[in-house]
Amino acid sequence: MSQKDCGEDSGSGGRKKLLRRVVTIVLSFIGFVTFIIVLLFLILRPTKPHFTLQDATVFVFNLTAGNLLTSTFQITLSSRNPNSHVGIYYDRLDVVATYHSQQITVPTQLSTGYQGHKDTTVWSPFLHGSALPVAPYLAVSLIQEEDSSTVQLNVRVDGRIRWKVGTLITGKYHLYVNCPAYLTIGKKGNAVAPPAVKYQLLMDCDVDI
Repeated sequence: MSQKDCGEDSGSGGRKKLLRRVVTIVLSFIGFVTFIIVLLFLILRPTKPHFTLQDATVFVFNLTAGNLLTSTFQITLSSRNPNSHVGIYYDRLDVVATYHSQQITVPTQLSTGYQGHKDTTVWSPFLHGSALPVAPYLAVSLIQEEDSSTVQLNVRVDGRIRWKVGTLITGKYHLYVNCPAYLTIGKKGNAVAPPAVKYQLLMDCDVDI
């Protein structure tokens, strides 16, 4: 082997060693940052946001022939971040009304953004469904509940959030919120009449992350 070949082999080996060192340093740094994030997350133990369905205004709630339901609501929904050292990024929030797990309004997007420590965010979206088909057995159940004057609906939120610990931000987590709403709509209750009927609810919601 010539002296030139030996020099080329030596240079190639040096570059490989340097590349391995760089890769090792980068992986070690990523592992260290990940460890710190997990450690802070476990130490601070973020508490789930607290959602409350404050009220619901019913503008239209009408079941017609063919089991078609038309409804229009405006709700007031609040979320409080109970954490003292952890912020929350709301990246996506879609809200719907359901009856016995069947969706009766189209999804409405809530405004997103950052929620600081101990902060409260309030939304007042409109929920609307026009002549949406309801399963026959649910239509029967709905008529029976209207006859007894109380209809149970649910307001559900589906979204994505991230936690902010100091300057560190976690990956996205699935947020699922379920809020019961008991409305006295029906023959024996308060019929929905112009302009609307407003119900003060103040119902705590179930939150899963």
